Amino acid sequence: MINNNNMRKLYTIMAILMAGVVSTAQAQTTRYLDEIFTDVSVQTDVVYGVNATVLLFPQLGQAIPQPLALDIYSPVGDAETERPLMLYFHTGNFLPHPQNGGTGGTKTDSSAVEICTRFAKMGYVVASCDYRLGWNPVDTSQEGRVYSLINAAYRGVQDCRTAVRYFRKSVAEMSNVYGIDSTRIVAFGQGTGGYITLANAGLDIYEDMLLPKFTRVVQTPNGPIPVPMILENLNGNIDGTTWGTSLGLVAPGSEDTLCYPNHVGYGSGVNCTVNLGGAIGDSSWFDETDGPVISFHTPTDPFAPYGDGMVIVPGFNLNVVEVSGSRTIQAMASLYGNNDVFQPLEDPTVDPYPTVTAGANLHNEGFYGLYPLVRPATTPYDSAPWEWWAPTNPNNANGLTTNPEMSELKAKTFIDTIQMYTAPRLMCALNLPGAPCAVGVNETENNSFVVYPNPNNGQFMVKHNKNISAIRVYNVMGQVVFQNNAVNATQFAFNNELNRGLYFVEMISNGKKITQRVVVE
Repeated sequence: MINNNNMRKLYTIMAILMAGVVSTAQAQTTRYLDEIFTDVSVQTDVVYGVNATVLLFPQLGQAIPQPLALDIYSPVGDAETERPLMLYFHTGNFLPHPQNGGTGGTKTDSSAVEICTRFAKMGYVVASCDYRLGWNPVDTSQEGRVYSLINAAYRGVQDCRTAVRYFRKSVAEMSNVYGIDSTRIVAFGQGTGGYITLANAGLDIYEDMLLPKFTRVVQTPNGPIPVPMILENLNGNIDGTTWGTSLGLVAPGSEDTLCYPNHVGYGSGVNCTVNLGGAIGDSSWFDETDGPVISFHTPTDPFAPYGDGMVIVPGFNLNVVEVSGSRTIQAMASLYGNNDVFQPLEDPTVDPYPTVTAGANLHNEGFYGLYPLVRPATTPYDSAPWEWWAPTNPNNANGLTTNPEMSELKAKTFIDTIQMYTAPRLMCALNLPGAPCAVGVNETENNSFVVYPNPNNGQFMVKHNKNISAIRVYNVMGQVVFQNNAVNATQFAFNNELNRGLYFVEMISNGKKITQRVVVE
């Protein structure tokens, strides 16, 4: 058994290795890639909208208006006035802390503050957002649990889009007081927040909600009938820009308002989605219009499936509904080409942090943007290793059941990985100045470069429609295992011995580099 002293030494070594990656990968600091600012200012409890919460429905018998608040992190001393915006959504199981049984659930959770601060130091404006809570995880029927959860997720999407519109409105009507670029917005979700940001990416039209698993049976005078669990007239539209009222659905005098429109007339879309341990309500929601997605996930997460599986209520082990986790989403992003923008980073000479990418590629099956955080066999259910909390946290014992080695050092070491894997990919997705992907080549040139067969046994052919001046082969650690700087032909036969694994073949033609993955079996 590893004792606490040895564990601290282990994470110290990991932190030193991470620091080594940073120091060797970057000779100079780069905005949006490195923390170039020392201090961050935080404007707390900025109200970005008002909407109806059902959290107090059992006590009050109706939904009531709730101010929606966020904390804004900005780099101190920044002269830039048009900065990308990141909206951060915390974890919490759609229930208030500590009643949710978890160690987190607020916009000021330790990991939320740490991640928001880091990206603000990199030059982003970051908003840590509260959103409406409320569902019944211990409903006696599975249908009841599904109904209350999908309604909570729907409200979360409405709140996410309300926050987007608030900032776009701030540019148009408040003299851009926060200094943002409203054409570059990221939705970043942790845990439950990941469910929100993935649903925000995938839900395009109301008809996406009309699935059998999101339909319930309602008793009427004419007998039972199936009714969608989400009704636009009742819940408001997906953007949260229309009124939602139960008028006509319940007895006169007991009507209720479930959605208040906010910031109507402004766009609700985001440019990129980041997900830490979340899932999407149904994989059919995701398509080629939903933009790039970056995901981190523990494959053995007991509550949020890595692929397709059942959501389980923590602490009660009650089934709720089948959803699709990070692995499924990233496979679909690969199928539709959403994440093709990340492909240049597979070239170790382009990627600022090739060792971090290599760590992801060990387990991500070739899906760009997916980092499976594989946990040791001794702690397979450590589903959120980036989290830490105070020993006085009321749910400390619950947290330690899945994260027994929890510590600030451990969490920050994992956040190092999250930061270094996410930062260059966001630069590419948002087309930020200095983005490493800008060194790519046009699509025609890229398609004319082929490596075959692939997979292979270590012998393959490299072919291009133009003269090839040089070929290099890299392993997943970014090390050159083969180099020929005098090819001077349109094709090249590779016959060197290679161990089984993933490699990158880089071809140089007319001064341009093109890289492709090769699998040696």
